Amino acid sequence: MHRAYQPIMPTSNKYLQQKWDKNDYQKHRTKVQRASAVVDTKGPQTPVHLQIKLKTLQIQKERLAVITRDNQILSSKLADIMRSNGTVENWNNYTYKSLNAEKRQRELMQISHENQAILHRITHCESEYNRSRLKEEWEKAERVQKDITRYPRGLNTEQKSGKKAPIREVGGSMSDDTSDEIQEQRRLQQ
Repeated sequence: MHRAYQPIMPTSNKYLQQKWDKNDYQKHRTKVQRASAVVDTKGPQTPVHLQIKLKTLQIQKERLAVITRDNQILSSKLADIMRSNGTVENWNNYTYKSLNAEKRQRELMQISHENQAILHRITHCESEYNRSRLKEEWEKAERVQKDITRYPRGLNTEQKSGKKAPIREVGGSMSDDTSDEIQEQRRLQQ
């Protein structure tokens, strides 16, 4: 009920009154829109040279000219590429030159000469060790060791095999037969 139309004046039919009121309101709105102002509240007219800005138009035309020129250049390049089967010509036919290549080459040559000299000295240097003298000293040391040992070297193998070990005399000398056997056993062990 609160949403129903409530006329201001008493009426017999609310719906017809609503229609008439709406029609009157619409007539009033059209009259208000068509009414002309008594007081001129419009501002002064802007001059033509301010309405049409010639400088901005000129700048826009220049930009469009540059864009169209660039587009034509690109389209001509694309057409050239399409005609040339897409080959690329980006070869650089210049050689790289180093400013210090000669100096590095000289340093490398100097290092290689020094290395050759060192190799020559190493290969042509005679040994400080005399092999024959070392061998004689080794044999002498073995003889001394053999003379001062209490038991001969081959004794351990003789005991395992079941042979009798030669007995040393108190003076330290052995018979010639036993010394020959010991020497043979030593040769076999080595």
